[in-house]
Amino acid sequence: MLTFLYVVLFIFFVLMIIGIICKPASVYRGNQSEQNPMEGKEVLFVENQEEPENADGVRGHLEAIGIRSHSAGMYEGGVKRALDVILSFFGLLILSPILLGISIAIVIDDPGPVMFTQKRTGKNKQYFKLHKFRSMKMCTPHDKPTHMLENPEQYITKVGRFIRAHSLDELPQIWDIFIGNMSVIGPRPGLWNQDLLTAERDKYGANDIKPGLTGWAQINGRDELEIPVKAKLDGDYIKNLGFKMDIKCFLGSIGVFGGDKSVVEGGTGEIHKRGTK
Repeated sequence: MLTFLYVVLFIFFVLMIIGIICKPASVYRGNQSEQNPMEGKEVLFVENQEEPENADGVRGHLEAIGIRSHSAGMYEGGVKRALDVILSFFGLLILSPILLGISIAIVIDDPGPVMFTQKRTGKNKQYFKLHKFRSMKMCTPHDKPTHMLENPEQYITKVGRFIRAHSLDELPQIWDIFIGNMSVIGPRPGLWNQDLLTAERDKYGANDIKPGLTGWAQINGRDELEIPVKAKLDGDYIKNLGFKMDIKCFLGSIGVFGGDKSVVEGGTGEIHKRGTK
């Protein structure tokens, strides 16, 4: 038993060292052109039909109207982070056979990289690299986001369809939690160009905390929700932030892995398009 404990502690410290080394490269800090110009600022969405359509299915841009300041309480700044480290570490440890199995299945189904990264909006609107299992075919056009593809369903692999339906494609984000870019519970990290969602979340302070693997909006509709509703639910989470709320979100998320029909390929932008037809 003591030997087993030593092994677990050794693995923990090795992962911590790797995490510290990898952390700087996981956020967009090196090149100023890659950073979010709205980081740390309070924003407003300005609609403009002459601009390109963004990932929310609307046209416009963000404008800074002030500076945001947020002071983390004891739970958010200490307890929540400690729980994130513990849960993500044991998640990586216990789920390692499943992570390996999914990786092998992806390669067999469609040879190529097992994972990919996406630029997402994190705490204080800082861009970071979110990790996912690859669920799209290698022939998928790489110069277009999913919501702009013609019939995105045709590009999903057989394994990809399964892991998406059961949210298993999100499992690599356990690593993002471990290194501190995400939390187990929190608002789902928006795409870097979901300007409307970012602005709506600012109304409730939902951009002031780390995004989560799952959250209050996730268990109350996910992609089926219109952006203002989703942002309001994220705000409700912020207002009630605490251990009790996190437990409620965690338990409510268990059913998602049984198959979630509220996921729409292409996300909110695709819902917006369907609603106009």
